[in-house]
Amino acid sequence: MSADELKRAAAWAAVERVRSGMVLGLGTGSTTTHAIHRLGELWQRGALCDLVGIPTSERTRALAEQYRLPLATLAEKPRVDLAIDGADEVDANLELIKGLGGALLREKEVARAAAELVIIVDEGKLVERLGTRAPVPVEVALADVERAAQRLRALGGAPSLRGGATPYVTDNGNAILDFHVAGGIADPAALAAALDACAEVRAHGLFLGLASEVIVAGQHGLRYLRRGPRR
Repeated sequence: MSADELKRAAAWAAVERVRSGMVLGLGTGSTTTHAIHRLGELWQRGALCDLVGIPTSERTRALAEQYRLPLATLAEKPRVDLAIDGADEVDANLELIKGLGGALLREKEVARAAAELVIIVDEGKLVERLGTRAPVPVEVALADVERAAQRLRALGGAPSLRGGATPYVTDNGNAILDFHVAGGIADPAALAAALDACAEVRAHGLFLGLASEVIVAGQHGLRYLRRGPRR
């Protein structure tokens, strides 16, 4: 199977968790796109009804609107039954790095609001230590880039401004510093706490203790890695 076929297999498996009447968190990225296409098809056929989606990016919103899926905000629907999203790295404890697609702030808000978060990945996203393949995206206000970069360097890593001279701008009007840690992150919880303590940081891509299940698509089929519902 091609990489895209693997992503679609994982996405369709995640959509099997969806039931009529749910409030759904709709993630962002190439793998989640397959899930939204599947949801849209089932919605239009009438196989699922009474759904409300909470999109995590304007790209996701536009895709869901193509299928006329009902959408809302977290302010309108603060309780999310199930969120489906991808990840850039997943370790053995189901801890994640997310945000290479640039939607980490809204993705984290939705993930925290969800009773269950199902992550869909291909097996290439599995790592022994977070940060070995992907940097930690850190979202900051454009005006705070230099101060935030100094704080990140003090934490022992190397931040780089996404987009360089023409900074990438998120849906929230912020910049992203991609934070590289040589050799990977020895203590993700400690780094997450340090990032949370930085006043300049609006959001970061360490998603710890949030995934209920990770569906991994590989050449030998699907694997289901479960943590269990968080509440």
